Amino acid sequence: MEPRRVDESAGEPVVDATLEADVFARNCASRDILQTVTSRWGLLALAALREGDLRFSALRRRVDGVSERMLSVTLQSLERDGFVNREVLQSIPPKVEYSLTDLGRIVADQLLVLIDVVEGRVGDVELAREAYDRQ
Repeated sequence: MEPRRVDESAGEPVVDATLEADVFARNCASRDILQTVTSRWGLLALAALREGDLRFSALRRRVDGVSERMLSVTLQSLERDGFVNREVLQSIPPKVEYSLTDLGRIVADQLLVLIDVVEGRVGDVELAREAYDRQ
């Protein structure tokens, strides 16, 4: 994959073979990708789809608290970035099913590791918060 940067004058991604992907660089395209993947709803949608293909309504139920609009926007971003497939099922009324691409599975697997660590250490975080708040 060729490194990309954003041309600030045009706001368009530009292929620049002299650049290496570096998330710490201001114009690195990986920042936008990480923003989508690690947003609250992006992370949860990818993790939910790692469990299996889901129709929109089932995915919305699984990702408790997300609005229909926010889930739709999130899924469009994930589809655009190549993490999610969207398939319109031929039925009446038409239904849409979402699944992970190969790249989406790779990313979701890594996110699940992070989720496991965070869920397993919630108690430690709560203690740290209490100690911080006492100061």
